[in-house]
Amino acid sequence: MDKTLIVTNDFPPRPGGIQAFLHNMALRLDPDRVVVYASTWKRGAEGAAATAAFDAEQPFTVVRDRTTMLLPTPRVTRRAVELLRTHGCSSVWFGAAAPLGLMGPALREAGARRLVATTHGHEAGWAQLPASRQLLRRIGEGTDTLTYLGEYTRSRIAAALTPAAAARMVQLPPGVDEKTFHPDSGGDAVRARLGLTERPVVVCVSRLVPRKGQDTLILAMPAILAEHPDAVLLIVGGGPYEGDLRTLAARTGVADSVRFTGAVPWSELPAHYGAGDVFAMPCRTRRGGLDVEGLGIVYLEASATGLPVVAGDSGGAPDAVLDGETGWVVRGGEPGDAAERINALLGDAELRRRMGERGRAWVEEKWRWDLLAERLRELL
Repeated sequence: MDKTLIVTNDFPPRPGGIQAFLHNMALRLDPDRVVVYASTWKRGAEGAAATAAFDAEQPFTVVRDRTTMLLPTPRVTRRAVELLRTHGCSSVWFGAAAPLGLMGPALREAGARRLVATTHGHEAGWAQLPASRQLLRRIGEGTDTLTYLGEYTRSRIAAALTPAAAARMVQLPPGVDEKTFHPDSGGDAVRARLGLTERPVVVCVSRLVPRKGQDTLILAMPAILAEHPDAVLLIVGGGPYEGDLRTLAARTGVADSVRFTGAVPWSELPAHYGAGDVFAMPCRTRRGGLDVEGLGIVYLEASATGLPVVAGDSGGAPDAVLDGETGWVVRGGEPGDAAERINALLGDAELRRRMGERGRAWVEEKWRWDLLAERLRELL
């Protein structure tokens, strides 16, 4: 692999899925051949201390820009060029193609031999609006490869590119650490601590925002409780939608059957997945197609943990499910659809076991980090 400059706004300790994706990939590359140029997480002493502590633990060099939002401004582009030359990098990986990939031509002129830009869910939204569509087209022309998460995002982004740029696209989704997410991850201890040992548990692990569909699960609970009176919905994660969800649970009359954990440290997430009998996140598309699920790595983490999954049909979420094998895809925002599938799973232990085992095997076959990191090394 060429020595590589990773240019990204999204990097830990800032939380989020893209951040975790990039960090996990970077950790699996040769640390002597990686330099990360990233934004600052938070302003102020506390944010600076957390960022400095994180950076000191990394096996590769991390350079922080003073801004908390890394954008392809002239100043940031000059700094990226300077880092490319100072560290002798000949490849660049843009952690998010839009908008950072606009720096591609300047870095090429500075000596970059390979330019790889990764797309996520938001680039599919860019592809639908005339102005941002033109910028995405420029990014495709200015880089060697745009990577994509799954078929949904590929098809929408490719429509905004030239035929040549579209033909150069390569799939590079995030992976799953199958050694961290596994069936014996500590779920029994979480169930015991929460007083759920003897109860059927539907677990949802995600940020609490409208797109994810926790509200759909709450609205599905009356139908679920009609068949499984002891069932509980375990909502794991924090976010701005929590107050609305709590109000909805009370208004729907199911507050006693819904548990909110709040934000959970990453190290405890595998055990919280394991606390469930069924994983469900019936995500939906919002804002006329601009707010969509890019892939839904949580479905794969749940599969690695041995759970059957119920996924929404937003964006690329179906790419993370083998419909009818590792779980089911339902219409996002439809409580009746979600309740029907969840009830079928809660009522059939053999079906849960079979789907869970198939999901685990699929993760091991296709979604391991080591397999995907090798693909990235080849691109670079």
